Amino acid sequence: MKFTFSHNNLNVLDLEKSLKFYQEALGLTETRRKSPPDNSFTLVFLGDGVTSHRLELTWLRDRKEKYNLGDNELHLAFDTDDYAAAYAKHKAMGCVCYENPAMGIYFIEDPDGYWLEILPVKK
Repeated sequence: MKFTFSHNNLNVLDLEKSLKFYQEALGLTETRRKSPPDNSFTLVFLGDGVTSHRLELTWLRDRKEKYNLGDNELHLAFDTDDYAAAYAKHKAMGCVCYENPAMGIYFIEDPDGYWLEILPVKK
């Protein structure tokens, strides 16, 4: 028996704001969308155009309050082939929320408060 990664899910309050953020900050694009006939929720899958892994954003129509992210210790990580340019872009966007220069990493924060780790490609 073998298992492979499929996707990760994040629940979001403002789907359009989140889609704009993930496109601008990370270059992710929509690969699939699903909503039931009553439009009580929308699932949007985002991809990087390289790997088969997807990020699923879930929007719930009746959800109005922010999600409780606890200590926000769970995160997604992204490799970048141009760490310096990525860092400059994210600084300009105002979304860098934590930096660890000694480890050569930093984190950005999405509109719902989820942290996303940015790493240089390992050579």
